[in-house]
Amino acid sequence: MGSVSTAIIVCKIMGYPDPRSEGSNNPGATNVLRIGGKFPAILTLVGDVLKGVFAVMIGQWLEMTPYVLGLIGFSAFLGHLFPVYFNFEGGKGVATALGVVTTLHWPLGASIIGLWFLVALIFRISSLAALVSWAAAPILAYFLCDQYLLGVTAMTVLLIIRHKANIQGLINGTESRIGKKKSS
Repeated sequence: MGSVSTAIIVCKIMGYPDPRSEGSNNPGATNVLRIGGKFPAILTLVGDVLKGVFAVMIGQWLEMTPYVLGLIGFSAFLGHLFPVYFNFEGGKGVATALGVVTTLHWPLGASIIGLWFLVALIFRISSLAALVSWAAAPILAYFLCDQYLLGVTAMTVLLIIRHKANIQGLINGTESRIGKKKSS
């Protein structure tokens, strides 16, 4: 499920360029927003979240243990990062990870979302909001649902690694702000 790249499919269906070759070259909702606007970005975001939601829900329906549910969610997340159907060129995993954790334990998901919105509102930088909220995710998981701590921590580590270019942009002061077009 995780290997279905919503950004690539949405852009192809709607006649936009492959997000791996335009904008930030990332097949995720933020880059689709740059390429095609709000509607395709929302479709991408929803699709990426649902990949994590459906994977975990199937495991819950099959009454898997919390440890196995964490592995299922982590697998959907890995599929998003390295999609087998798209030459292993995937996104950064923020939306899919959010779908996973919100389905595993909704208070954890709500906490991450709330922190993301707070940081985004203050600093107007999506990548910073993602990095801060996910850096806090293992701490939140420890206190809210420690049975998922390993999976949440693993997703956090990979998510931060996938944001390497964004971290460099934050350090250099060149990271794009929410609502502003990225200059070429």
